[in-house]
Amino acid sequence: MDTILFLAHTEEDGTLGKPALEALGAAVELNQALKGTLVAALYGATAQPAADAIANCGASRFLAVAGEDFASARYATDAAACEALLRAAQATIVITAATSRSSRVMAGVTRRVGGCVDTHVTAIAAGSGSVTVTRWFYRQRIEASLTRTQRPWVLLLDPGAHSPWQGASGSVTPELIAVPVTESMRRTTVRGMITPPADQQTIRPDAKLLFVAGAGWTKKQKDGQTHVPEAETLIVDFLHKSKASLGSSKSLVELTGENQSALRFMSHLNQVGQTGATPRHPKGLSTCCHGEEPHTVGWRFIGERRAINLDPNCGWARGKADVLYVADAFEVMGKVNALLLPS
Repeated sequence: MDTILFLAHTEEDGTLGKPALEALGAAVELNQALKGTLVAALYGATAQPAADAIANCGASRFLAVAGEDFASARYATDAAACEALLRAAQATIVITAATSRSSRVMAGVTRRVGGCVDTHVTAIAAGSGSVTVTRWFYRQRIEASLTRTQRPWVLLLDPGAHSPWQGASGSVTPELIAVPVTESMRRTTVRGMITPPADQQTIRPDAKLLFVAGAGWTKKQKDGQTHVPEAETLIVDFLHKSKASLGSSKSLVELTGENQSALRFMSHLNQVGQTGATPRHPKGLSTCCHGEEPHTVGWRFIGERRAINLDPNCGWARGKADVLYVADAFEVMGKVNALLLPS
């Protein structure tokens, strides 16, 4: 019988983030399919709020590593906590969310316990007593289904790939696992966090709409002139009013390195595509981008795709967009902004 371990780090307030709840949903479903044993393991500054929130998830045991030493993301302490929890649970399959914090340490932890690890998992299924996972390779251009016999098998589930677990909260007292922390493990310290003001934040993973700007915004328009300042105003105005997340094609973010006019608020962090991010928003709107394959591969998980382009034969018109508006993006977005009310 398999022992399924749900492993998660808590947030600053001791709760679980959405990616962790998605991983829990996958763990609960897999445990039901295998008729195994589910164990929940948490680590962070405090674990009690998170444990109470998932008290009715069906786990037979709740384990926790808690304390100020585990409050911030740090490889040495996070790895020690995860290793201790894996050994205490005696798990055969481990499911955790592929957050930046867990992704940093899980490969090393798996090595310590003699297991195997798969990242970028998008689906987990069980049939005839065998577990099969689906994941993407080569920047989401090749999909593969895998099964392994080596245990423990650690699976990092990509955020947005599974619906989050939903259930009533309760009361549970987790078993506290002691993890000695030496001074050498405390050498890395978090001095603080610097984040942009809310109205300057352009990357919003939970936004309902992904707005992608292509290099066409900075090219010469029908009057033979460039209108970069106007483009910046239109895009920023739309982002403020719609609270959409901002994406970009590779060609646009690289303009700054080519001494060409570029949008000042755009960086490689906004890049979507084969060499960028693969977001999972319900809807996407691409503007001034030709819909070339390296860019559109990043749209694989967008629910509804629309594009604005003056070229009716661009890549978006070749089955890559649900709707293509053959129009001037400057004019369209100007009218859209006029219709949107300030949020």
